[in-house]
Amino acid sequence: MSPWRLLLTRPAEDCATLAQTLAERGIFGHCLPLLEIEALTETPEQRTLFLDLDRYSTVVVVSKPAARLGLELLDRYWPLPPARQQWFAVGAATGALLADYGLDAGWPSAGDDSEALLALPALQQAIDQPNPRVLILRGEGGRDWLGERLREQGVAVDYLSLYRRRLPAYPPGALAAAVRDQALNGLVVSSGEGLAHLRQLAAADWPALARLPLFVPSPRVAALAREAGAEDVRDCRGASAAALLERLAAEPGAVTH
Repeated sequence: MSPWRLLLTRPAEDCATLAQTLAERGIFGHCLPLLEIEALTETPEQRTLFLDLDRYSTVVVVSKPAARLGLELLDRYWPLPPARQQWFAVGAATGALLADYGLDAGWPSAGDDSEALLALPALQQAIDQPNPRVLILRGEGGRDWLGERLREQGVAVDYLSLYRRRLPAYPPGALAAAVRDQALNGLVVSSGEGLAHLRQLAAADWPALARLPLFVPSPRVAALAREAGAEDVRDCRGASAAALLERLAAEPGAVTH
């Protein structure tokens, strides 16, 4: 059995799946979802943007919720997706949803973060054309870093926000109580927003919790965590179960506090 006992914070369904995957490797995971997905009501502006989908040579999908909601829009407005349009995903799980739908989809084989996607040769080739246009399907306020880097390369970028992530309601002290009662010795977040919700829920308990090893999905979130006062940040270079397992395998053992 692994010495690790981890707090898992993904949305409920993904959290349960991750806990099961870890359990199969002898790793204990306690689910305390810190992200609740709420689809945004479609506005006329959003509808117009998606009806103009064929204006974009490339579509980037940043998460599984964005993929599911984006594919619903495709079903509604584009029974036949625009020809010669390439789709890219931040992560293999998101990419699989697009590929299963029948889209020409690509994603990094190593790393499932914005940095890995931006370095993907296929994406660079897709935007290497006159007046490239990219549409990013995302959650409210997500993945600004990726859009900014694309714009620096001369790409016209538009965003279509399809959902927001809310912090589920928990009583005060719920996070510290879970860590104490379940004897947890590590925390896992899957995004910058998940990190923000972790801090928000921790409240006055954050200084103590910040001493625990904190597993994050990317250098960007690692930097945010350190700025927030986390003392032991470990970058998994991806939000997938495989990325977390690979990072755990590289650890000499759990650290208890």
